[in-house]
Amino acid sequence: MGAHPKGDAQIKDNRISQRTLGQWISDYPGCLGSKVKDTFQGQLPFLFKVLSVNTALSIQAHPNRELAARLHSQFPEHYPDNNHKPEMAIALTRFEGLCGFRPVEEILSFLKSVPEFHALVGSTAGEDLQSSMGDAVRTAETLKKCFTRMMNCEKKVFVDQLNMLVKRVSEEVAAEKDTVSSNGELLLRLHSQYPGDIGCFSIYFLNRMVLEPGEAMFLGANEPHAYLSGDCIECMACSDNTVRAGLTPKYIDVSTLCEMLNYSPAAASSKIFPSVQDPSDPCVFLYDPPVPDFTVMRIQVPASVKQYTVAAVDCAGILLVVEGDATATSTAALSDITMRRGTVLFISANESVFLHVTSHSGMTIFRACCLL
Repeated sequence: MGAHPKGDAQIKDNRISQRTLGQWISDYPGCLGSKVKDTFQGQLPFLFKVLSVNTALSIQAHPNRELAARLHSQFPEHYPDNNHKPEMAIALTRFEGLCGFRPVEEILSFLKSVPEFHALVGSTAGEDLQSSMGDAVRTAETLKKCFTRMMNCEKKVFVDQLNMLVKRVSEEVAAEKDTVSSNGELLLRLHSQYPGDIGCFSIYFLNRMVLEPGEAMFLGANEPHAYLSGDCIECMACSDNTVRAGLTPKYIDVSTLCEMLNYSPAAASSKIFPSVQDPSDPCVFLYDPPVPDFTVMRIQVPASVKQYTVAAVDCAGILLVVEGDATATSTAALSDITMRRGTVLFISANESVFLHVTSHSGMTIFRACCLL
């Protein structure tokens, strides 16, 4: 949902002559709001998605603006966009992903308990990582060396080690042994989806995140991540720039990924991005990341409320109904709009929408916008 040239949203109302959101915004740029229009050169600055992840989505990171522009100019066939792509995932169901490098203690623990992982990283790099603890700069340099060494392993070497590891863990599972020390359940699941993929070993470097519904993670530039399972709302800057290195059939660019990553280890708990209740409306929870391109609101209308106004803000927004039913009216709409699960509305800047809620259990709505 958005106006990116590779996925310009279709306008479903046949009384409107423009067929796509991009065409509409181009004809009526004032709908963005003056600040957004001027800051983002008349473009809607975000993309809004719903993801339902059954098979893991690639180990990847998104470049900052400077690297995005350079990759686009050098390799436009692989990097079709010159914009950065910070993004945020908000869980709709229990949602599982990998995000950021684990604390060094956890990586060292896997190096001890998973000999196949140790074989790919090497004894020297592992010892260097141990001795770098306490010095943040050295730790980041050593972590980069360890990760890069593993990612650049000869294919035969890592496939042999992976097969040995999968065989060993499968036997332990069959014998009903505990495989937590080798992250066994996740390893077998990823290997069944991407057999022989170096990305299977990334689980020993990256934090495994489990978000409960309503919890979020923000992925800034150069943050390694992968989505593993579950449903989420995703919002991001309007870009298609992704550098991938595993768990994917798509183009892989290991050298760029290893060079660009943020190698600061941190606990999984530090990666959870909190929402804040809007002081002026108790139904609204704000997810406001440290980038100007987007903000997401979760609007939770309780069952007791039958009339609710989606407040006007000074920027365009996209509204998505996740649960509940309502009839919507707005001074800008040509007629009343029936809203149900899956309804998507584009709201121009400074327009409010009045909801007459008809469902008995309230409503859950997500709104993407750009609060400059």
